[in-house]
Amino acid sequence: MTSAQDEGGLKRVLSAAPVYQAFQNLVGARRLYRRLVREHIRPAPGMRVLDVGCGPAEILGELSDDVTYLGFDLSERYIEAARKRWGPRGTFRCAPVNEVTVRDLPEVDVVIAVGVLHHLDDRDAERLFTLAASVLARGGRVVTYDPCFAPTQGALARFLVSRDRGQHVRSPDGYQTLARRVFPRVEATVLQGHLRIPYTATVLCASRDPAAVDPSPSGD
Repeated sequence: MTSAQDEGGLKRVLSAAPVYQAFQNLVGARRLYRRLVREHIRPAPGMRVLDVGCGPAEILGELSDDVTYLGFDLSERYIEAARKRWGPRGTFRCAPVNEVTVRDLPEVDVVIAVGVLHHLDDRDAERLFTLAASVLARGGRVVTYDPCFAPTQGALARFLVSRDRGQHVRSPDGYQTLARRVFPRVEATVLQGHLRIPYTATVLCASRDPAAVDPSPSGD
């Protein structure tokens, strides 16, 4: 890929991710992270987790000490905040996630991307899934969370989602279709009522190993 592409959508979204995470903290991120960890990440002893656009790594507070955590973000301020708060509990890199930076990474069991896909056009979203697939161990999974438009959402939730900074908010099927360009097994779960404000979001769990993805019920 050219340097212009390297400086494109992924870099822009990683710059915006801490802003998005700060907003989530205000509206109930801890409850969200707890649910993502319990129902979708499902940590096991020795698990290795890569967090794309980690911000200050708030989700690390919901992971056990025996999980190896690596977070990437382009904001020096948030990476320094993560290092100050978590110390040796995680490894934090102020860098983009691209073909160069993932080349020397060890294999991981789960790649997390919270609030990332809805900032990416289809090409960059597919690129993110491809990069994630390149670092996953056998049986590994990708877990994403993004706002969505869904038939069952209320008017206020739809309005709030429509006002998001991301320019590529999709339907659950839209996110799922993108993931299936790289992963043969993708489950989509629609969340509602999980924050302190009316909001609708899609969680994707994707893997190349059908046994690694368990279907989750839609909604609450």
